[in-house]
Amino acid sequence: MGSFLAALNDKDLRSRLTYVALGFVAFVIIVHVSVPGINKEVWQKLLHNRELFAFLGMFTGGALDNFSIAAMGITPYINASIIMQLLTVVVPKLHEYQKEGGELGRRKINQYVRYLTMALAFIQASVMVVSLMRYKLPGTAGAIFHYSSPMYAILVILALTAGTATLVWLGERITEKGIGNGTSMIIFAGIVLRYPDYLMRTLEYGKVVENPTVYWLRLLFFLVVTLALIVFIICLTQGIRKVPVQYAKRVVGRRVMGGQNTYIPIKVNNSGVISIIFAISVLYLPTTFTQFVQLQGGPAAGFANFINNVFNPHHWFYNLCYLLLVIFFTYFYSAITFNISDVADNMKKNGGFVPGIRPGKATVEYLDKIMSRITFISAIALGFIAIAPNFVMQMTGVTSFYLGSTSLLIIVGVALDTMQQIEARVVMKNYQGFMK
Repeated sequence: MGSFLAALNDKDLRSRLTYVALGFVAFVIIVHVSVPGINKEVWQKLLHNRELFAFLGMFTGGALDNFSIAAMGITPYINASIIMQLLTVVVPKLHEYQKEGGELGRRKINQYVRYLTMALAFIQASVMVVSLMRYKLPGTAGAIFHYSSPMYAILVILALTAGTATLVWLGERITEKGIGNGTSMIIFAGIVLRYPDYLMRTLEYGKVVENPTVYWLRLLFFLVVTLALIVFIICLTQGIRKVPVQYAKRVVGRRVMGGQNTYIPIKVNNSGVISIIFAISVLYLPTTFTQFVQLQGGPAAGFANFINNVFNPHHWFYNLCYLLLVIFFTYFYSAITFNISDVADNMKKNGGFVPGIRPGKATVEYLDKIMSRITFISAIALGFIAIAPNFVMQMTGVTSFYLGSTSLLIIVGVALDTMQQIEARVVMKNYQGFMK
């Protein structure tokens, strides 16, 4: 709080925070710009019956509920960023851009990410619109769209693609002129924007429940467990393993360089929220396919119902698969983000070594051993965080307030990162003032 108040006293930081606030206002306005020609009654009933759409709408701040131009949110950009990050490992040219390209290489990769985002957004919007245009919800009058012409479908697809492009542009402007990562801030705003609605539904449900006393006690327990889960996520996010490194003294011209002791900070959670996002994406592939099969109807609807029941978040099989996938992707993504061989080579080139460990292969083996232990702890912890909200909601009966592991990790991670950047800018301002 002290750092935040100090930031408000500084003109530059105050303008940056104001820009972030205006960015949030613009995001809320975009969320409420609905696509014309939507049958709201049918659409709301479909959302209520399909858990997949409820999950996708969790990051859009209600844009999917309104079927706004931002209904797809910034998800295509996230998918494009993840795909590009994986491609930089296997494509030599992209790896060269990332490692040695400097600012020019970073801009080149960002440009590729934008192109891929637009392609993914167009494909996702096309599949979504074409599938929904053929669907009629039983027991309701009419289809989801009031119009069925090809020109209308093209206009809706372009509107949804343009909505995603607008959010990406807004995120980049927040990164440039505001505080923190703009894309993460947009996702953060989309999640938090849903919480007032969750809170109101939870409170209203407490008024009509048969046993209000038991319900309020369960709600209190729900809040306590949620707070404990947030504290656990903060500890996991902030946790690091300090590997001591010593640099030998060397003479460069007339100066003696090196000789200092430092450490390599290895984060406990190297994969961040990506492992959980990967796991959810894999788990939602069967239900995505089967729900679109159900939208089309036909003899395969019975098998689709079976798959939906098995992959329901309340089913034990779903939670077991969720846990195993999070553990797998944590190991996979940690190995990509923290290249042990590169770290050991950089240390050796600069005359650094771990005390008691020979430079080169021995250092790689030592760091790999540490990384394996840390990743094991991270994988188990993230697996617990992934499945814990489902059990908490089932145990307490508080299902109107949607508690998602991904949303909690994103909220905590973005909030911590933003505050750290604010603190860094405050310290930098004070340091400049001291030097003057």
